[in-house]
Amino acid sequence: MNTIQPGSFLTLHYRLAGPDGADVVTTFNDQPATLMLGSGQLAPAFEAKLLGLEEGARASFTLAPGEAFGERNPEMVQRVSLALLREHGDPEAEYNVGDVVEFPTPDGQGRFAGVLRELLGDSAVFDFNHPLAGQAVTFEVQVIGVL
Repeated sequence: MNTIQPGSFLTLHYRLAGPDGADVVTTFNDQPATLMLGSGQLAPAFEAKLLGLEEGARASFTLAPGEAFGERNPEMVQRVSLALLREHGDPEAEYNVGDVVEFPTPDGQGRFAGVLRELLGDSAVFDFNHPLAGQAVTFEVQVIGVL
């Protein structure tokens, strides 16, 4: 039986649940995922839990608050001017608390997202922490194949 090692190619079903037990993402009701361990497709904390599992294994792990997506960082909550939002996004867009808004990276090569927490006249407060930062999560897997 093949065992998961660093660099293994995997086919698996997985489920990530937040602290309330609700699914954040699951492949159990659809096609399984195929990925290469170490390629960045899964967070390092999840990959570490997969190491040593054998083909056919099914396992569930609870990761402590902050272990999967880091601790909440108060410096990642920042004020952004509405002028900057209009410059880098749709100038006609209307923003509401709770909206997820994408921003270009400083080099213009990628994007990152923040959750709008507060509107303050000519600016807005965004939280750029991962939504599950600082929270416990459950990671369940069913290993289908290992190469």
